[in-house]
Amino acid sequence: MTSAYIIANVEVNNAEQYEEYKRLSTLAMKAHGAEVCIRGGKVEVLEGDWSPKRMVMLKFPTMDAAKAFHNSVEYGAARNAREGIAVMRMVVVEGV
Repeated sequence: MTSAYIIANVEVNNAEQYEEYKRLSTLAMKAHGAEVCIRGGKVEVLEGDWSPKRMVMLKFPTMDAAKAFHNSVEYGAARNAREGIAVMRMVVVEGV
């Protein structure tokens, strides 16, 4: 079985309202067994012209589990709370 990672770069436009997204997304992560690897720590670019803002990386046991989290009712509520207050760029990547 191969693990999978959801990696996100978030540009937050309203930090106060983003707190509700964080609360709801935390509930979704717990409900779907996500292992939080990175959540908003300091970012330093080592190479290239990438300028990520707020980075998040979640580990799941499988690609299907990661997609189930993303498509869940719980995460849908978080997505709705985030609408209009942040720009989300998210990918799911198969691990080794």
